[in-house]
Amino acid sequence: MLPEKSSYVIRFAGDSGDGIQLQGAQFTMASALAGHDLATLPDFPAEIRAPAGTRYGVSAFQIQFGGERITTPGDAPDVLIAFNPAALVVNLSHLAPGALIVVDAHAFSEQRLKRADLASNPLEDGTLKNFDVLQIDISNLTHQAVDEFGLGAKDSLRCKNFWALGLILWMFDQKRDAAMNWIEGKFGRMEAVKNANLAALNAGHAFGETAELGPSLRQHATPEAPLESAEYRTVTGAEAIALGLVAAGELADTELMFCSYPITPASSVLHHLTGLEEAGVATFQAEDEIAAVCAAIGASYAGKLGVTSSSGPGIALKTEAIGLAVATELPLVILNSQRAGPSTGMPTKTEQSDLYQAVYGRNADTPIPVVSASTPADCFDAAIEAVRIALRHMTPVMLLTDGYIGNASELWPLPDFDRYEPITTHKPDPSTDAHGFVFSRDPATQARVWATPGDPRFVHRVGGIEKDIHTGNISYDAQNHQEMTDMREAKVASVANFIPDQTLTTGTSTGLAVVAWGSTFGTVYQAVRECVEEGLAVGHVHLRHINPLPLNLGRLLDQFDTVLVPELNSGQLATVLRDKLLVPVEQLNQVTGQPLAVHDVKQAIERLAPKRIQQVG
Repeated sequence: MLPEKSSYVIRFAGDSGDGIQLQGAQFTMASALAGHDLATLPDFPAEIRAPAGTRYGVSAFQIQFGGERITTPGDAPDVLIAFNPAALVVNLSHLAPGALIVVDAHAFSEQRLKRADLASNPLEDGTLKNFDVLQIDISNLTHQAVDEFGLGAKDSLRCKNFWALGLILWMFDQKRDAAMNWIEGKFGRMEAVKNANLAALNAGHAFGETAELGPSLRQHATPEAPLESAEYRTVTGAEAIALGLVAAGELADTELMFCSYPITPASSVLHHLTGLEEAGVATFQAEDEIAAVCAAIGASYAGKLGVTSSSGPGIALKTEAIGLAVATELPLVILNSQRAGPSTGMPTKTEQSDLYQAVYGRNADTPIPVVSASTPADCFDAAIEAVRIALRHMTPVMLLTDGYIGNASELWPLPDFDRYEPITTHKPDPSTDAHGFVFSRDPATQARVWATPGDPRFVHRVGGIEKDIHTGNISYDAQNHQEMTDMREAKVASVANFIPDQTLTTGTSTGLAVVAWGSTFGTVYQAVRECVEEGLAVGHVHLRHINPLPLNLGRLLDQFDTVLVPELNSGQLATVLRDKLLVPVEQLNQVTGQPLAVHDVKQAIERLAPKRIQQVG
């Protein structure tokens, strides 16, 4: 029996064609409107449409929601809704003993069991003895609910995600209004489809109200979260990146040119930006990765801010052109939505394995600033920061997100745009005469003048061959090359002079420092907070700026006895900290394609953190 709690974790799972992501998104919206805090984890199969009923075709959506601060989608689901045997067995290991499992009993046929590589039926062979199981004939109940609308058997079955959604909305006392409005808007011109989905949603809800299935199926009221007074919306990382880029363009009074080639999981940013011409954004889908980055560089050369995006394999293809942007001293934002594995790897799974690539991964001495986003909502501010650095220092900047951040959603308080400082650029004032050459540089940032073609005051040449540091003419002079290399290094190093001191996110300022970056934020935050409540001396330091590191980071870490670095890779930030700060670190590494669990981080903290000294008197 599901216990009463202040927050719950639900996981929807089925075939990639079962509408699982839509089901999860609609429950997310209902939870947000109910005043709950939340965090989600969409989990896609890599194949566009894997064979139905197979383990590698399972799609899942996990959400944690409730009346407290929620920073992770949860370690272990309290409820699993499984539409077929494969969805059940693939997700079984994620569950804690005693979890509630709701299955579509109709799907557990001999044929479906074979597709899931099962020799016996887990509903009958004792596999689920440690769980609370509800076998509901969701498929047939859906057919009965929509039969009057004349849909075929296949189209009728497509409504089962809304039937199950209605049941879960009833179970957690959530309103159906948002889902009903979505159905009305989506299928307004298809009367039968609209009415069938509405009927399925209401039938699932009614089943929860009227079925007498004992204590397993009852309502669980969840309190509202103590959220600060603000106007909220749910936002994914990809949406927040797109909105942040648009906002940055407004702050800089500069048009954006977003140039991309489709690749999972980066493509969604292009989708969100398409059609925003009125906001000063132009989009270009190139024929390949190299064309995309070169087009973005061309846009920056012409006076727009070029932005390009990809994942690790595509960033590798863009590498030579990124070096060109460094050599020509042009602003460029490179969005890297990291994914798991080398080569194609696991393109729909998450990882933090491109940090080496971002910090070190170019030929010659070619440093660029690297920043990272920590949550879906944080992507908005991270995008603005990346643009600010690129324009202030006239340099390419890499912005790191990952598959989890890009696809996951959370509540986002709409920001007060007036609190953001304008972004200054190095474009010459058109009303004044030229006061120097294109390659005269701001001593604070080493940024050159951002002169564009057509301005006779600043006729110049740029290219990939080394240039004279003063005139821009091609130069093979040995001393000049040394000066140019030093200047490029100083340009990136100067970024640290403009970023705020690193502070503790939460916890104590002595004992163990847990230093993290990117999408591990929510997990580490929760783990540290719980360990502090248990009396351990541990603090959470979360980095946005990876290259250069904050100037005070070394001094901050000196306050602690031990440093722990948890990452979704084999130890890349740990290497950077040893390289830049000579800091000895302990590592916690995971490369499963899934986010870190709070439980695992807590275990590492408990092993390394001392007890807090209690103050007397």
